[in-house]
Amino acid sequence: MHGEAGSADKKEAEKFSINFQKCMKDEGYCPQQVFNADETGLFWKRMPSRTFITKEEKKLPGHKAMKDRLTLMFSSNASGDLKIKPLLVYHSENPRIFKKNNVITSNQKAWVTQVIFNEWILETFAPAVKKLLLEKELPLKALLILDNAPAHPKDLEEILQENYPFIKVQYLPPNTTSIIQPMDQQVIANFKKLYTRALFNKVFEECEFGGDNMTVRKFWKEKFDVLMAIRLIQKAWEEVSQRTLISAWKMLVPSWTQEEAVVDDTEVVKDIITVAQRLELEVEEKDVEEIIEEHEEELTTEELQALLVQQQDNAQREASSDDEEQQSNNKPIPTADIKNILVKWKAVQEFTNAHYPDSAEANRINDLYSDTLVRYFRQMLEKREKQTTLDRFFHETIGQKAENG
Repeated sequence: MHGEAGSADKKEAEKFSINFQKCMKDEGYCPQQVFNADETGLFWKRMPSRTFITKEEKKLPGHKAMKDRLTLMFSSNASGDLKIKPLLVYHSENPRIFKKNNVITSNQKAWVTQVIFNEWILETFAPAVKKLLLEKELPLKALLILDNAPAHPKDLEEILQENYPFIKVQYLPPNTTSIIQPMDQQVIANFKKLYTRALFNKVFEECEFGGDNMTVRKFWKEKFDVLMAIRLIQKAWEEVSQRTLISAWKMLVPSWTQEEAVVDDTEVVKDIITVAQRLELEVEEKDVEEIIEEHEEELTTEELQALLVQQQDNAQREASSDDEEQQSNNKPIPTADIKNILVKWKAVQEFTNAHYPDSAEANRINDLYSDTLVRYFRQMLEKREKQTTLDRFFHETIGQKAENG
């Protein structure tokens, strides 16, 4: 959640920080075991406002390309040595292309919903956390810090209970994220500047070495697509430094940031301006800051209602697709049988972890089965339950927005 600096509750933020530091000491958490996750919007095909590219696009009806938005979920631990693979949500009429690139295709607004968030937590976040703790031979416990965004379910610990009961969740108080949420402490802003630099470098590379008399205008209109943007996103996230990730915790746990906890983006901005000048684009420092700030926007109640309708349609299509696949195999699987086998698998895991002499080997094999065979059946069950979850989430969210009015 962003854009709340003006209404930030400093007293609540300070109170939470003090209690959080006490919790870390009492529960024995180390920085490697504590994580934050936060989503942000990215208009992947947007140039600073004074460039001729933007000026030309604004003359087009609706200037659609400028408004093309995807949502990213970033997460890392407080020691900065584990950057979780980001969640990317994008709208598309051809979802198969994006599945190959590990992108979730979603609603028209490309927003994270509880269903999407839960899938990312169970399939990406939690396995990565468990792997780190086992590799580092750390106690099997972790803490995830979240804000109160509608996509973050209050029963997340219950959702994690079956396979990842060691992950606990704490929620930040309202109106405090701009002060103490780690990802909001320059991490996301730093990523967006790195993305902008990667984008400008890509434009220059194509114009200089791409052949076919490539120009900025031609590249922008004919060659730059969302799949290329996704590769730039991956590059930019890789370039976010460990120091940046550690310094993000300076307001929440100052003792975890030993160095001067300042993120200096000066060189990144200079690089953007330098490349822009070589491309004959009008860009100054204020233009870079402006485009970073433009990436956030809120959904209205009407947009949430439209989102609900489309998500329901998508869920029905997925269910129909699953039914057709099962019918083609002539082996429809009753939901009760799937639930039963998942319960039995949990019992097998617990038994082997308790009695197999090599615990590391037991964990490795169990994880292998969980991530392949068992995951297939778990996803089948989750798809069948998705419709109910979507209904509950959106009706609650729309009701809350209506009440807050």
